[in-house]
Amino acid sequence: MNAVRVRTSPSLALVKYWGKLEGPHNLPATTSVALTLAGLDTTTTARSAGRGAGAADQVMLDGEGQPPARFQAFFDEARRLFKSGQRFNADSHNSFPSSAGLASSSSGFAALALAAARLAGLTPGAETAALASEAARLGSASAARAVYGGFTVLPAGARRAERLYGPEYWPELRVLVAVTSRVPKDDSSRGAMERTRLSSPYYRAWVDDAKLLADEALFALAAKDLQKLGELMRLSYLRMHASAMAADPPALYWLPASLACIRACAALRARGIGAWETMDAGPQVKVLCLESELAAVRSALAEAEPTLSFIETRPGPDPDIEELA
Repeated sequence: MNAVRVRTSPSLALVKYWGKLEGPHNLPATTSVALTLAGLDTTTTARSAGRGAGAADQVMLDGEGQPPARFQAFFDEARRLFKSGQRFNADSHNSFPSSAGLASSSSGFAALALAAARLAGLTPGAETAALASEAARLGSASAARAVYGGFTVLPAGARRAERLYGPEYWPELRVLVAVTSRVPKDDSSRGAMERTRLSSPYYRAWVDDAKLLADEALFALAAKDLQKLGELMRLSYLRMHASAMAADPPALYWLPASLACIRACAALRARGIGAWETMDAGPQVKVLCLESELAAVRSALAEAEPTLSFIETRPGPDPDIEELA
């Protein structure tokens, strides 16, 4: 076998990872609790590109060549973990906007890690998934979670994510993604995260507080307590963004449409409808709710901001891996 196709989905952090420990290993400073989003797909076809000095790694994303330096640490770590000297060529496509706050790096590096593991001869299973999670983290810490479907946790300082529950665990749960912009963001998550660590006076308070939020969120998830989980989720994203906005220069991802969605969710909750929003490093707003209230949530957001487009999703499946001739 010299080619493989992998389909993955992005990992949405309900309790946020924001900030890295010092050092070259891309280790998260805060624990994140997340779910994989069904219906948002990264499809990556990877091939062996040979070994030795004449071979080189290459990544294409939606038809455009990617800077080799962005992927070098990941590929080097993948070869070490998978005990392989192969170089890899990968062609990746997203069914959703890339680099726009929809966690495309999480699904992208997860797909690359799983493809490289398979090309290196590793057989599917729990140990291979754990190694792929560790490799994916070098490209994007959230990618360590995206090698699994369902619900996951990436503890602070950890090299690998852990599966908590499969996608069937909470079948009534839905995520409505309100797309406020399809334009790639100017301020990368990685750069903004490091700037926050180095210059925000609120960064240390964010890291100290995040542990308690994560611990409480794990209990709420275990109880399927949407209200408690939603409250913790809101605190997490608001405190994350507060620390980022206080960086120098500030990292400000919100758009007027983002704020309109936030206000609309608050109005829905005042009416007794459980709509709990979160945001990552981008302007998109993701709203957790139950299936029975999804239509009401979508209608309220569309009325509040007519320019929105929507993606309806739920906890997603494990990645799909297909060997090619």
